[in-house]
Amino acid sequence: MAVITVLDKTVSELIAAGEVIERPSSVIKELVENSIDAGARHITVEIKNGGTTFMRIVDDGCGMAAEDVPTAFLRHATSKITEKADLDTICTLGFRGEALASIAAVARVTVLTKRPQDDFGTKYEIAGADAGVPEECGCPDGTTLIIKDLFFNVPARRKFMKRDAAEGNAVSQIIQKIAISHPEIAFRFIRDNKMEFHSDGNDTLLAAIHAVYGRDFARDLLPVDYAQDGISVKGFVIKPLYAKNNRSFQNFFVNTRYVRSRACTVALESAYENLLMTNKFPACVLMLQMPPDTLDVNIHPAKAEVRFSDEKTIINTIYFAVKNALLKAGLIYEFQAKKPAQDWYAKPAPEYTQQPLIPEEPKKAAPQPITAPPPKKAEPLPMAAMPFAAPPVSVPEKKEPVQEKQSFFAKETPPKTAIVTGDMQECGQAAPPVQPEPAKPVQMAETPQETVQPTTAAVQVAEIETDPFPDVKVIGELFANYILAQSGDTMIIIDKHAAHERVIFEKLRRDNCSQYRQMLLAPCRVLLTMDEFSAMEENTELLARLGFAFDFSQKPYAVTTAAPVFFEGLNIDEIVQELAHNLFLGKINPQTHLLDDMLHELACKSAIRANDKNSIEELQALTERVCRDENIRHCPHGRPVMFTMSKYNLEKQFRRKV
Repeated sequence: MAVITVLDKTVSELIAAGEVIERPSSVIKELVENSIDAGARHITVEIKNGGTTFMRIVDDGCGMAAEDVPTAFLRHATSKITEKADLDTICTLGFRGEALASIAAVARVTVLTKRPQDDFGTKYEIAGADAGVPEECGCPDGTTLIIKDLFFNVPARRKFMKRDAAEGNAVSQIIQKIAISHPEIAFRFIRDNKMEFHSDGNDTLLAAIHAVYGRDFARDLLPVDYAQDGISVKGFVIKPLYAKNNRSFQNFFVNTRYVRSRACTVALESAYENLLMTNKFPACVLMLQMPPDTLDVNIHPAKAEVRFSDEKTIINTIYFAVKNALLKAGLIYEFQAKKPAQDWYAKPAPEYTQQPLIPEEPKKAAPQPITAPPPKKAEPLPMAAMPFAAPPVSVPEKKEPVQEKQSFFAKETPPKTAIVTGDMQECGQAAPPVQPEPAKPVQMAETPQETVQPTTAAVQVAEIETDPFPDVKVIGELFANYILAQSGDTMIIIDKHAAHERVIFEKLRRDNCSQYRQMLLAPCRVLLTMDEFSAMEENTELLARLGFAFDFSQKPYAVTTAAPVFFEGLNIDEIVQELAHNLFLGKINPQTHLLDDMLHELACKSAIRANDKNSIEELQALTERVCRDENIRHCPHGRPVMFTMSKYNLEKQFRRKV
């Protein structure tokens, strides 16, 4: 057996540095966080060659005293904590005392620092194990750190660095996220002598988002402001129509610290269920504030992850915060009409070229200019060509009479949408149920559904205005699929199939499939993990509302004794496993993709379709339902149900308004 010895300090420093410093962006993150903790209001970050050869961070913070500068580069030297109890109330971004020591172990570092009360600043240089002596110098208030030749003494780490562009992009992303989390600080980022990014530092979150992601991204956001159980959630989420292709735009900040959290992602995406198109993901900038003793920020060397003491409460709070923001917004999209490519009518008409009596042989080198023909006098369209005066399109007569589908158009006054807060026991109860009505096309009986009251948390209901178009009136139908309506000075365009599909889908989800439950002749026995089994056992009432029944006497096997009737022919084992996993993850709405897909299919088959003949009364009833029910803004597949256009924007397109 080899002899056990204590590692040399130089080697141990390199090993420790490898846990904190992975690439240039790691250096920038640690040093910028130190600048924020120092109270800086202006921070400038400059890099060259992706940060591999040169990095400079300049701030106007409190600076350091001359005698403290060498100490700051010792491992576990910090001013943020002093005793064990401080670990439970960490409010600063840096606290481990490893950043400067780790950076100095693998790079050449020069620091210039000065406190406002000092006459002179301090200059200090250190590279690996070679430390200099502090010297007096002239410098502005604050601290300037210059880092050169990262990993100069660790060639094995240096060869694994990515190309300069990739490393520079990683630095840019770090600066952008920190700038969003601290809108009160003005940031500047310079890459290879070019200003790439800057924020104003006017303490406005939306302005910081605008500076980072641009005007279009900021325009498509909805505000979030919610508090529950001592946790505050503020920020912005994106409208479902403008969801992104990946999760790169999901930003979560806990006590101003950017973190990666599975729990936060689960809560966010649960709130967007059945509002997004396939392979689309919501974007957000959410700022969570909570007591420091309810989370652990000391579980990751780079402080990129946190652990919550009560993860379920965090998921509930984020879910209801986002869900309420989506309900308040109404999700009514303004029709975006593009401007004409050019104002052709504003240009002078081309001049006619006088032709000679005897035409000459045209020259190949100089072709004759093309002359425009004289404009023809516009003739009025015949009345039969008007879109609403045209006869209805004839379609083959269906076996099922139209009257059977009128039940979905029956005029009713949906209740005001409720904003609900509480525990995950109220799964799917974000809005109280609408008075049920018979669904003949689906051929399934419906029974009244009572409002389910949560058992573990109080419910707070705040009514919001759900009738933005009180005087809506159907004008006609376009292309036998789009309803045209008017409300005041607003034109409304509704996809009748998508709207009706969502109406039916909400009815099926509201009744939670309990009336479609059917006992199984051969119960299904599914092996689950202990966590999944416990989650299933704790949510038996919720599972019953989803149309399932289980026998939990054979732990850890869940025996399915009943399931929704329309699951016939599907693999019940896979559905139960996904259901159990969703409950374990703490999803507010644990319905499986298969269950949602079945409801989608039922709704799609039962809804009216393009080219179906519908009377004005039917279209009016559907339009009123769409306009008054906040849940009917996207079809179950995520497509928008309606668009609006104001009279002002319409007149701008016709150049009546400038």
